[in-house]
Amino acid sequence: MTVGEGSQAPVPPRLRRDARRNRERLVEAAHAVFAEQGLEAPLDVIARRAGVGNATLYRHFPTRAALVDAVFRGQLAGTMEAGERARRAADAWAGLADYLDAVFATLAADRGTNDLMTTRLPDVETLDAVHAHNRETVDVLLERARAQGVVRADVTTEDLLFALAALGRAVPPLGAAAGPDAWRRPLALFLEGLRGPAAGPRPLPGRPLDEEELGQVLGEMGPHRARPTDGSTGGAAAGGTAST
Repeated sequence: MTVGEGSQAPVPPRLRRDARRNRERLVEAAHAVFAEQGLEAPLDVIARRAGVGNATLYRHFPTRAALVDAVFRGQLAGTMEAGERARRAADAWAGLADYLDAVFATLAADRGTNDLMTTRLPDVETLDAVHAHNRETVDVLLERARAQGVVRADVTTEDLLFALAALGRAVPPLGAAAGPDAWRRPLALFLEGLRGPAAGPRPLPGRPLDEEELGQVLGEMGPHRARPTDGSTGGAAAGGTAST
């Protein structure tokens, strides 16, 4: 899946041409800002990058959740397709490993997508559907893997989802410190911990972090991490330059 592909929600009918254009610019700008800064990015930064006022943003998207849904609607379809492929795999371990590889490749795409998949954001219908499908996929794959003896018998779906969310949050700073594929090594290490008696250990891919890289990753995961601001120092205000 390519990030941004199919990401825009259908435009409401009966919008004037200028209003439709403003909505499209807001969605495009929001995708770029969310990718750089995550889903907590100030909304006034998005409005300014789209070339409109805050009032216009709120007229089209009254809440952050509405804007997030418009930006990411359809974008995570590739994850759901990967889940369907994994469920059809004859080898349960291969299906699970391939599915998690696809999920983490998506997590590495940008900070907005990572935030979307590793946290809970209420009132985003698209996200609710993806989370539900992901849970069902993990349930199916774990049940089959336990039956084949390739996964520990005591691993639950909640164990797996919690650990994956925690590890997934580290993916963007890992990429910044050690390269875009740096997540593959900790994911492989995690998978080794899931292996049951019928599966033997495998070598870890990539290289370990050095001390400086580890410090950089941990710093970027903290609440004090620097964010680009586009010159803004605060969140979105209710006002702004009005435009349609």
